[in-house]
Amino acid sequence: CCAGTKETAFISAVTAAGLVHSVTRWCSAGNVTECSCDVTLRHGGSASEGWHWGGCSDDIHYGMSFSRKFLDVPVKNVTGKSGSGLVAMNLHNNEAGRQAVAKLMSVDCRCHGVSGSCAVKTCWKTMSSFEKIGRFLKDKYENSIQISDRLKKKLRRKEKSQRKIPIGKEDLLYVNKSPNYCVEDQKLGIPGTQGRECNRTSQGADGCNLLCCGRGYNTHVVRHVERCECKFVWCCYVRCRRCETMTDVHTCK
Repeated sequence: CCAGTKETAFISAVTAAGLVHSVTRWCSAGNVTECSCDVTLRHGGSASEGWHWGGCSDDIHYGMSFSRKFLDVPVKNVTGKSGSGLVAMNLHNNEAGRQAVAKLMSVDCRCHGVSGSCAVKTCWKTMSSFEKIGRFLKDKYENSIQISDRLKKKLRRKEKSQRKIPIGKEDLLYVNKSPNYCVEDQKLGIPGTQGRECNRTSQGADGCNLLCCGRGYNTHVVRHVERCECKFVWCCYVRCRRCETMTDVHTCK
């Protein structure tokens, strides 16, 4: 379903980024024989500023290389060359995911000194949490760029008036506009959102306004019965009360 859409672009980027993140973590933890910490940062720093490289810096170079071989090479082999717009789009979005991991690398430091002073610091490079990387890619998804499916010498924007604006290596690209996910389409395998439970107070993706696509929602009361306030009685059984709660459940029309 839905090849070449902004949703598949996001999935490609997240998959590639996730592979870099996981493999690099394994390297830093010493779980992979082919890699370890970033040895290029073992020496040096800034003595005048009171810090030096130390600890175990995440070496994303191996993770990036592994991700390219695992995800990109099979795509190129199947098609012979990255000739079609869809293939070029997928390769670009894979790389955009990897670049997100590299861009969000940060430097962590630990202080050393008498009585907790920070006379000297040991610093190392570390990847951001995957949650932060995911949020970055979600923003790129929201601002993804439609490109022409006819590949010439390089990727081009669909809108002719915008073709002079360069495409960044961190941008997510798509060829085809997304279908209407609100309405069921068995041919495309889209279940639609009718009958989906939604959150009436949320403004996010799970909120009734967005999830129900403007159709509104039904509210019904659900009765929950469960054991509660359980206590151990000597000897030897557990005594509980029977509690009932009534909850409003909202489902899309």
